[in-house]
Order: sequence, then C-alpha cells, then structure tokens
Amino acid sequence: MEIRKISQKDLDTLMDLYVQLSPINEGLPAQKREEIWEQIQNDDKITYLGAYENDQLIATCFLTIIPNFSNQGRPIGFIENVVTDEKWRGKGVGSQLLKKAIELAKEQNCYKVFLESGITRTGAHDFYRSLGFDDTSKKAFIIRF
Repeated sequence: MEIRKISQKDLDTLMDLYVQLSPINEGLPAQKREEIWEQIQNDDKITYLGAYENDQLIATCFLTIIPNFSNQGRPIGFIENVVTDEKWRGKGVGSQLLKKAIELAKEQNCYKVFLESGITRTGAHDFYRSLGFDDTSKKAFIIRF
C-alpha cells in the first residue's frame, strides 16, 4: 500500500468513497468537482491524501493547515472526510493514512491536529482514540446551513 497525494484522475473514485461516507455526497456535478479541485490545487494549505493499493484509491482524508496567532504562532492541523472503502476497513489502511496526515501536520510545526466525527459513530471514535486523539479535552460546536 502507498500513501500519497490524490491526483485529478482519482476524483471519480474519491466521490465514490464520499458516497460511502454519506449518501448526501452523491451526484456532485463534474463541473463543480473540477472547480473545487482547482481551488484545492491553488491552496498549499490543503492536502488531499489517498491510500492506494495497486494504484487504486481505497481510502482518503484531507489535511488543512490553519495559520494561527496563538501558541507562539504555530498553525493548527485539521483532518476531515476520513473514509476507507468498505472492503478495506479493519485492515490498518485508515491507521496508516491518518498517521501520514499527522506526520504532515508535525512537519508543518502544528501545535495540534484535530478532527471531528459524527456523534453516533462510536466505532470511529474508538479508532481515533487508538491513534492518540483525545476526545475529553475539547468539545465541538457546529452550526449547519
């Protein structure tokens, strides 16, 4: 297995993974995908990572580095949209992927890296705890539009 940045040729597979994450992700028009991809490519603070087996995308997440004035000006890492293809879950793929994202955040001198998870996804919570994420020191508050 290889962990690397996602390329444009992987966008269809990426969207398939996002549908596994939530059915609401189905049907994003190709033109909109291309617009979003261009924005991502033009922002060096965003990295879309993929886990690949035989050049096939099997898991993904993205890391955003957020500039920050506190903590001596050290940035914050934010990981989002973590998903592993259903056929590959439980095989260590997600662990390797997130360890790479965490490593990238450390390389950028982040003082912390955080992620959010749906409140009912208790299996995912156990997985994140196993990687060292602490779910007792902060609480997320969200407004949805």
